[in-house]
Amino acid sequence: MTIGTVGCTFDCKYCFNAFIAKKDPAEAADSMFRLSARDVVRMALKLGCASIVFNVNEPIVSLHSLEAVAKEARAAGIPMGCLTNGYATEEAAEILGSVFSFLNIGLKGLSPRFGALYLGIPSIEPVLRTIRKLAPTNHLEITTPVIQGVNDHELEAMAAFIESVDPEIPWHVFRLLPEHEMKDRPYPGIREVNRLLETARQRLPYVYFHNFVGSEWVDTRCPGCGRVVMERFSLGCGGDKLSDFLCEGSSCPACGRSIRLLGERTPWNIREAAS
Repeated sequence: MTIGTVGCTFDCKYCFNAFIAKKDPAEAADSMFRLSARDVVRMALKLGCASIVFNVNEPIVSLHSLEAVAKEARAAGIPMGCLTNGYATEEAAEILGSVFSFLNIGLKGLSPRFGALYLGIPSIEPVLRTIRKLAPTNHLEITTPVIQGVNDHELEAMAAFIESVDPEIPWHVFRLLPEHEMKDRPYPGIREVNRLLETARQRLPYVYFHNFVGSEWVDTRCPGCGRVVMERFSLGCGGDKLSDFLCEGSSCPACGRSIRLLGERTPWNIREAAS
């Protein structure tokens, strides 16, 4: 179940979710549901959801509420995950790690100039610190939205950073379709960005290139032998659909190498399951 509220700690000039993320909570009150922590978990159970994911806005702005939801979710046996910018104090990062079983942190750029001009923050270091802190204890993935001519030149350095933390962290490179204050900017070229990722694929075994229909780079391949162990079909902005799960448990069926997974394969028809 995907859920969220309003508010963010960044001021991204290209935000495609600005109509929600940047809205004043007081102005949004009349158009939002008021749900208790127990209501959220009951809804997930009623809908048959395997997990609860907070990804509409920045979850760090609602940490105390999320702690309450996590308590109810743990009691019901439902794991929680989130998409976050990771811009947190060490204390807040620790709470994030205790609330969520799995996290996707946005590594949007590295340079102070990019942070100041496009994110509205003085430094990206708190994000890097959060990644380093949570990578050993939680299932962590990283997403980088690419704006051609703005942050694409930093992709190699970002790959090197991820490798220094843990080379098996899955890295989702997202072809950004800018909105908000940058909606007139041209969309990134697929071939050009993919060429920049060739070096990263030599460093990192789990590199995915998303957000356009028919992407060839959304399958999971075994780092040992290169065999496809999870096959997906790219739906563009709607994400990817899992079309085949070929692992034996959490291992490659060809060479037996362990594949980094969280949870277990569900008993229902995997061909009908969205990733």
